Amino acid sequence: MTAAGPSVFLLMVNGQVESAQFPEYDDLYCKYCFVYGQDWAPTAGLEEGISQITSKSQDVRRALVWNFPIDVTFKSTNPYGWPQIVLSVYGPDVFGNDVVRGYGAVHVPFSPGRHKRTIPMFVPESTSKLQKFTSWFMGRRPEYTDPKVVAQGEGREVTRVRSQGFVTLLFNVVTKDMRKLGYDTGPPDTQGATGPSPPQGIPR
Repeated sequence: MTAAGPSVFLLMVNGQVESAQFPEYDDLYCKYCFVYGQDWAPTAGLEEGISQITSKSQDVRRALVWNFPIDVTFKSTNPYGWPQIVLSVYGPDVFGNDVVRGYGAVHVPFSPGRHKRTIPMFVPESTSKLQKFTSWFMGRRPEYTDPKVVAQGEGREVTRVRSQGFVTLLFNVVTKDMRKLGYDTGPPDTQGATGPSPPQGIPR
């Protein structure tokens, strides 16, 4: 009697929210959460987290370094609704109120291995100068009631936004049983990220 094949595949993700570049701001912290389709379910780890507050480094990069860990495992029966990670960055304004400094989202990489992603961030903007001044004065900037809307297309076309800053993520991705279910995510060798290209003229 032959053993039954797998009915689900696993996606294991760990890594970290590494750092950010927000030239105009300091003392920021980051929240993350995952958005995924109906056929997906987390089986281990944390779906969301909040980092420590960090200040800019003293070197020329002036980077905001969090190195905040990510560790989660999902199971699914099909790739539709592949998980995305949604980031929200917050920090104090001139009055000491916590306000949003950026939203961003990116899909978890599809192929196994080590991956680095730099996400452009954006913030919603008021539709008029009066609203902009009022929100600044009251310390209540425009923000989404649910950050997960960033990973969805519905209604986004009517939102006015402004680009602001970048966040760098590091992913280590492992999949299990995807090939057995007929999904090809790349070469079987999953020994990490591709390194820098060798200089011209030097054989590999």
